[in-house]
Formats: sequence, C-alpha cells, structure tokens
Amino acid sequence: MAVTATTSATRPHTVTSRTGAAAVTAVLVLLVAALAVVDITQGTASVGPAEVGKALTGRADPGDASVVIASRLPRMAAGLLVGAALGIAGAALQAVSRNVLAAPDTLAVNAGSYLALGLLMVTGISLPLLASSGVAFLGGLLAAAAVLSLSGLGAGTVRLVLAGSALTLGLTSVTEGLILLFPQQTNGLYQWSQGSISQNGFDGVAQMAPVAVAGVAGLLLVARRVDALALGDDAARGLGVPVRGTRITVVVCAALLSAASVTLAGPVGFVGLCAPALVRPLMRRFRTPARTRSGMPVVGLVGAGLVLGADVLLRAVVPAQTAVAVPTGVVTSLVGAVFLVVMALRARDTGGASAPDRLRIPGRGAVVVTSAVLVAALIGVTVAGVLLGDSKLLLGDVANWAQGRAGQAVAFVLDTRVPRVAAALLAGGALALSGTLVQAVTRNPLAEPGILGVSGGAALGAVLFVTTVPVAGAWGVAGAAFAGAATTAVVVFGMAARGGFGQNRLVLVGVGVSAATTALISLLIVLTDPFNATKALTWLSGSTYGRTLPDAVPVAAALVLGLVVAVARRTELDLLSVDDDTPALLGLRRGPARLGFLVTSVLLTATAVAAAGTIGFVGLVAPHAARALVGRRHVRVVPVAVLLGAVLVCTADLLGRTVIAPAQLGAGLMTAVIGTPYFLHLLLRTRR
Repeated sequence: MAVTATTSATRPHTVTSRTGAAAVTAVLVLLVAALAVVDITQGTASVGPAEVGKALTGRADPGDASVVIASRLPRMAAGLLVGAALGIAGAALQAVSRNVLAAPDTLAVNAGSYLALGLLMVTGISLPLLASSGVAFLGGLLAAAAVLSLSGLGAGTVRLVLAGSALTLGLTSVTEGLILLFPQQTNGLYQWSQGSISQNGFDGVAQMAPVAVAGVAGLLLVARRVDALALGDDAARGLGVPVRGTRITVVVCAALLSAASVTLAGPVGFVGLCAPALVRPLMRRFRTPARTRSGMPVVGLVGAGLVLGADVLLRAVVPAQTAVAVPTGVVTSLVGAVFLVVMALRARDTGGASAPDRLRIPGRGAVVVTSAVLVAALIGVTVAGVLLGDSKLLLGDVANWAQGRAGQAVAFVLDTRVPRVAAALLAGGALALSGTLVQAVTRNPLAEPGILGVSGGAALGAVLFVTTVPVAGAWGVAGAAFAGAATTAVVVFGMAARGGFGQNRLVLVGVGVSAATTALISLLIVLTDPFNATKALTWLSGSTYGRTLPDAVPVAAALVLGLVVAVARRTELDLLSVDDDTPALLGLRRGPARLGFLVTSVLLTATAVAAAGTIGFVGLVAPHAARALVGRRHVRVVPVAVLLGAVLVCTADLLGRTVIAPAQLGAGLMTAVIGTPYFLHLLLRTRR
C-alpha cells in the first residue's frame, strides 16, 4: 500500500512537468516562428509584409520575389540553423564538462575554425563549401581538445574560461597576422569573422544542414550516456558507460555543429553559452528532469530565437542601409558578455584571493646579477632595434644622426625607427608595471590588464577617437584611451570588490567586459570607411608603425609617475599582497591604498595602449617571471618586471619588423604568440 500511495503521489508531478515542458516548447515554437516572420519582412529593399506574402504565394513581381526567395528566406533559414546548432553544441559541451560556461566560444572552437579557414584562404586553395566545413571542423576540434586537456574536465569554471580565452587570443592573433600579411587572399575574412547570417541563396544552408543533422544524430545516440555522466564519472562507469569515449564523441559532435555554423555564417558569439543558461531556469521552474534527449529541442529553439531575435533587433534599431554592414554576431556577443558578467556575479566565488606563492628568496648577489643581465639585454635589444630592419645601419650612422650630420636616407630611417623602439620599450615597461600593481592589490596571480578588460576598454576609447577624429594627436588618443580604460576598470573592479577580489569573480567579470569591448570595437571597424578600418586594425595589432617621439611622451610620463608611486609605496604593496588583516593591524587604510594603485595601473595601461596599441600578456608574464627571479618583495619585483616587459615588447617589435621584412607584424601579435604558451603553461602547471 505504501508503494502504491507513493506512486500515485508522484503521478501528478510527472504529468505537471510534462505538461509544463510541452507548454514551454509550444511557446518557444510560436516565438521563433514570429521572429522568423518579422525577419523576412526586414531589409534594405522596399519589400514589406504584403509583398512577402505575394512572393510566398507566387503572385509577386519578379524583383520582389527575387529579394524574398534569394535573400531574406535564406537569411532566416541560416539564422534558424546557426542558432539551433550553437545552442545544442553549447548544451552538450556543458553536460560532458560539467561546466556551465563551456561553449564553442569559451572552448576556442570558433577561433580554431577561424584560423583553419584563414590558412585555407592564404594557400589559395578553393574548396567547395562542404569541404571548407571539414577544414573548419578540424580546426575547432583541435582547439576544443586543447582547452579541455589544459583546464581539466569537471574543473572550475575560471580555469576553462582562462584556457579558452588565452587560446582564443593566440589563435585570433595568428589569424589577424595572416589578414595583415595577405590582404588580397583574405579579403573579407575579418568582416566574416564577426558572424553574419546574410546569405545569397539556399546553397549554403542546403549544404550545411546535413552536417548539422549528423552532429545532432550523434548526440542523440549517446544521450543516455551523457545523462549518466551527470551522476559522476564513478557512477557512470558503474553503469557500464565508457566515460572517455562518450566525452570524445560529444566533443566531436559539438565541433561538427560549430563547424557547420562557422562555415555558414562565421563565428556568431556566445549563443552556445546563453541558450543553455536560459533553458536551465525553465527546466527548474517546471521541475523537468535535465535529460539530454528531451532538452535538445528546447535549447535548439532558444538558440534559434537568440540569433533571429538579434537580427530582428539590429534591423529594427539601426537604419536599413547600416544594418546590412553590422554582423549579427556583434549583437549576440554583446548579449553574451552581459550574460557572462551576470553569471559571474551570481555564482558563489570559492576561489578567493590567492595565497602568496611559495617562491625561493634569492640573495642580494643573485638580484644584482639578474638586474645586470636584464640591463644588458635591454641595451642589446635597443641597439638591435635601432640598427636592424628592412635596411641595416651601423653605430656610426646613429652617431652621425644624433649629431645632425647623417645623410637624408639614414636620417629618414632613424627618424621613423627610433620613435618605434622608444614606444615599444616604454609601453612594455608600463604594461609590466600595471600588471604588477594589479596582481599585488587583488592578490590574484591571473589578474592582468588584458584579461581583466582594462586594455580592451582603452582600445575601445582609442579606436573610437582614431576613427572619428580626422587628426588624432598623441595626447588626444591617450586621453580617449584613459577614459575607456577608467570606465571598464570601474565596472570590473567595482563588481569584483564585492567578494574581496576573488579569483573567479574578478576574472569572469573581466572576460565578460573584454568580450563586450571587443564586440564594440568590431562594430566600429565594420562601420567606418576602409582607410580608417585598416588603420584601426594595424593599430590594434600592437603595431608601433608611424609613431613619433611626441606619441611616446604620455606613456613616458605615466611610467615615471608609476615607478615613483610603486617605489615610494613599496611597503604598502607588500602588505596588500599578503592578506586583508595584516594591513589593518598595521594601520594601513586598504581602500584608499588600493584605489591609488588601481588608478595608477589604469593610467599606465591607457597610455601604453595609446602608444603601441593592444599588447597582451605582458602584464601577466613579466610580474610572474620577476617574482620567480627575485622573490616577492616589490622593491625588487618592480624594476625587474619593468625591465622584463620592456625587453619582451621591444624584442617582439624587432621580430615583427625583421623576420619577414619588408612585411611587418605588430608587436601585439608577437607577444600573443609568445605569451599564450606561457599562460597555458601556468594553467597546466597548476592543474592539480
């Protein structure tokens, strides 16, 4: 009787959950259908709902029918396919990694596909769309495998996001280098990389639909195994589930779905993150079991609704002629950035601020030797930077130039080369000092201006100024960069301070803000004229090209100020980097001290970005290496970190100017190529 009573009691709950799930699915179907209808009525041509209806029934003029059949219906179908594919891929990746932030974006799948297709375009090989999707699939699969192996399945969200963000930055930097080096072969690749569902006929949708169906079919075949993985690896093995094989199968199927989406519309950002995040509350509201097979249609509908909704919103808010140039991926990236920040704020941060690393304490002799070696390296790379390039010079030429007795050709070369070397040295030192201050204040070894979005804010302010002001002076660019950096710093540090600058919250908020600034920068570049777009892309690559000595004055002033502050208040830095209690016991007011150091850090980052563009990882690599070499005391760390940063950026700039001369690569691209492996090495070393 007891069993019967229990069974009877559970039946209403089961019926209610099924009814609720069916109602949610029906509402989503109607919503997506409504968005699809609205989407096909929007466009640049004066083809409204009446003309669309006539075109669908075969009674429209040939011109109107061509617009609807060849452009708007394929665009709508592409939105449905891309949204559903990315939503399902994100849900599958989150299920097997047991990580709510796993998605094609955070696993660098889109970046891997982007690089693979870029390499294909550079080679000049022309492949059919289906074969191109195979290339994108391989690139995305390799990137996802790398991120999952580095972060560890089931590891904390912050590790996965950091590994994915670092690899994405490295892969994207390589692709942007290809765009700058091979502009003709990669024509249109940057615009495509922002994600647009615009189509010219149904050919693309027809070829990619079977690829997406194959990915979904593969996930359906292993759906029960994926559900078992939610119980834990040991429990799944006890049920006879091959855990490793299941995970590999799911990642392959998710990469297949992402490849179909990327090939058809480019990387449409954050749909795979947002769609599952929206579905989970609905499942909890109606007490529906989180099963893969029943959840796939729902998350697919939500993904399709997100993409179509973004396209409809874009065309409703922006004028029709402008909306054509704005990729749908920019809107979804902005929405995804907000989602990431909100999820970071709502999540319980168990990371806390890091305890100090257990590093050896070198003696005074070792510190002196280290400093001497770095000074010698700085002198050597400075001399090499001045002498080497597309035309090689001698020290005598430099001496004559300094005395005003050089020939016209030598004077021209040095007048352009010396400011570049100065900008690289000063920007590298400023970024290294900025990273040192931020890591000390937040007690977070992963804090860095680029990862935390401060560099992105500075770049947004500077790009806005560069693309809107005809004659952008050095101090104007520096001021705009400072305004952008200050705004993002207030947002990031203000939100993260609510948990004592815990690792998870600080990094996730920073990554979200960085994604938002990247989307806005892409929007500005797409909307501006080709000349300003090329100028902004070159500048964003961390290039010192075209710099003059006045351009280096703001960063020089900021670096001198930062060094004075850091050295004069070195004891406060040491205390803040220990814990919260020690400074309070010694009478240090933590709030004003932190604020002062953070303002100095923002000023250093802004002026460095204004002088040399966006250069990543210097603020992370230099402080880490400095602490490993000379210990944790900031009286030693500050000068060594500044020297390391200056040497790193100047070396990167020198390599970018000489390795493939007369062509050039920006210092930011080179530091990303160098810094990404180092950062991933740090994650791998601390994986346990």
